[in-house]
Amino acid sequence: MTTLIDIATLADAAGHDHGGAWWIPFALLWAAVIGTVIWLVIRTVRNRGRTGMERAREILAERYARGEISGEEYRERRDEIG
Repeated sequence: MTTLIDIATLADAAGHDHGGAWWIPFALLWAAVIGTVIWLVIRTVRNRGRTGMERAREILAERYARGEISGEEYRERRDEIG
């Protein structure tokens, strides 16, 4: 009659040790790698669609939103940019 200990020994000998949590760091590593790749692809696609003028307008709007420039200065510079 096979005992519980004998079954566990056979499973270990066959390479079927399911009791360890060794896979968790590897799963986290792969999740980080896949997440980084997705982030890089999205960032590249977004930046490819903008021109220099669009980026200049965005920077100007950000400066106005932060209060670095007045509304009058914002409008003047926006008109200069085009």
